[in-house]
Amino acid sequence: MPVDSFKYLPRIIAAYYQMTDQQPELPIPWAPLSHPLGDCKFGLVTSGGLYHREIDPPFDLERERREPTWGDPTYRVLPSDIPQAHVGASHLHYNPRDVLQDFNILLPIQRFQGLAAEGVISRLAEHAYSFMGYQGFPPDTAGWQETYGPQVAERFTAEEVNCVLLTPA
Repeated sequence: MPVDSFKYLPRIIAAYYQMTDQQPELPIPWAPLSHPLGDCKFGLVTSGGLYHREIDPPFDLERERREPTWGDPTYRVLPSDIPQAHVGASHLHYNPRDVLQDFNILLPIQRFQGLAAEGVISRLAEHAYSFMGYQGFPPDTAGWQETYGPQVAERFTAEEVNCVLLTPA
């Protein structure tokens, strides 16, 4: 099934993106699993623009609307026991309707809690992290590479996470 990444954008902006040829600058990183799955403490990261409604502001969609070649590089912290009603979604590149009904579609916290209870994995980190995957056009990932990615990595290291699942939007 093809995915239309531009479906929820104004047609003129979608046409602009589709007419511009952009190639990734770096190869996709891959690291093999270093421990048996049952010994792994998992951290979860999504690029779905999820945020804690009770604590955090949504991602900056107003600026993206004003500046369509910009994307909010910041991240939000979500506790692993967050109730569905406290999860918000701010992203212009997918329809968040289903995620607002079940955030596990993009951030499978409850599924991983079940895997931990069954002993398939050791445990789940106390916090998950959410970015807004759209980083402009052409993408500017400098904020992720230089600031926000290292911050999340430090937080995972402090929680002794040794395996991370990234769920893209």
